[in-house]
Amino acid sequence: MKVIGLVGWSGAGKTTLIAKLLPALIAQGLRVSTIKHAHHGFDLDKPGKDSWVHRQFGASEVLIASERRWALMHELRGESEPSLPELLDKLSHADLVLIEGFKSEAYPKIEIYRAANGKLGLFQNDPSIVGIVTDTIVSTALPVENLDDIAAITTMVLKSAIQREDLLAFAEANSLRTSLALHRNLP
Repeated sequence: MKVIGLVGWSGAGKTTLIAKLLPALIAQGLRVSTIKHAHHGFDLDKPGKDSWVHRQFGASEVLIASERRWALMHELRGESEPSLPELLDKLSHADLVLIEGFKSEAYPKIEIYRAANGKLGLFQNDPSIVGIVTDTIVSTALPVENLDDIAAITTMVLKSAIQREDLLAFAEANSLRTSLALHRNLP
């Protein structure tokens, strides 16, 4: 299982890009899964439904199943939010996992950058960003693709994704790069 992230400020078009990438990646014969980080509480259930009642009254996990899909909801009930590697371990086998969000975790990420957001690019301070997809010109040594070029972005995604088991080594190398950069900038 390979993993790659898509990050960017709110409104950059992460979800829209994933919706365009999925068919392109699947057309290449890949089984693709996604993980989406939500910054706030979210609910897949509707108040009053049986599964919602089960959770409200204390069930740790509720699995809902039908002939078309199943979903497992796990209530943290004060536990820490699971790390990205822990969440990846919960997925069934896939060739590629596209991760939307988890900006602060050290894993290979492609930034979706739009000048209209009026914010600095994340790539300027995040050494785990391995490429940029944009609608403008950016000055960087990183690979850059145009936001409308899905074929080129698909190639970037496939070249930049790493094996799940290499995430720890990537994070450690990223931490070392950050430490060296900070050390060089000290007076």
